[in-house]
Amino acid sequence: MLTDSERAIYEWQMWVPGVGEEGQQKLKAASVLISRVGGLGGLVALELAAAGVGRLVLAHGGDLQPSDLNRQLLQTHDHIGKPRMDSIVRRLQELNPRCEIVGKAENVSEGNAEALVAQADIVVDAAPLFQERLALNAAAMRAGKPMVECAMHTLEASVTTFVPGKSGCLACYVPEVPPSWKRQFPVFGAVSGTAACIGAMEVIKLITGIGTTLCGELLSMDLSTLQFRKVRLPKRGDCAVCG
Repeated sequence: MLTDSERAIYEWQMWVPGVGEEGQQKLKAASVLISRVGGLGGLVALELAAAGVGRLVLAHGGDLQPSDLNRQLLQTHDHIGKPRMDSIVRRLQELNPRCEIVGKAENVSEGNAEALVAQADIVVDAAPLFQERLALNAAAMRAGKPMVECAMHTLEASVTTFVPGKSGCLACYVPEVPPSWKRQFPVFGAVSGTAACIGAMEVIKLITGIGTTLCGELLSMDLSTLQFRKVRLPKRGDCAVCG
């Protein structure tokens, strides 16, 4: 049940048609895993914590670098050189002390993906490396759990939602790591944030049942021209992961 304090905090979003107290209780009972909590995943985590999701499992290793600060809004300048996860957990708990934050100071890999996915109802992929993305995708599909896929590069961004049994998966379209992909790429924090807010809304819709998700569709955004388009993503029967 919601407390009086929670009703007061979430009152305005509970007015959204289809949410109400029942929808807010679903958010409170939900657990979400976010792979990488930087410029993109950090904003997903921030929005979900603000919305009242009860438990966030966050996977991101390494120490904060100066180049992170143009987009990683859960970080602060005085934290440079220190573990990113410490600041991530602290900032989210400051926003919503009612949300259980489970911080894992490690990046997703084939070795830990299954154990991380087992801790959540829904998975959000915001990793920069396809090794992590594909490992998370395979684990989520095996576990039968939805995965919200968020990505960006330069001034372009995309979001889609994979639901086992209802759509394809990431491996349908990216079966292996692209040889030309690099860890470092051009990025504005506002582009990451645009994809993050849409991704967070996908999670909220999956949990509460309101609206229509991007299951089976890819939303592509070109923020240089503000052109948005949706394309169908059919399931591939020969996919090694979900076919």
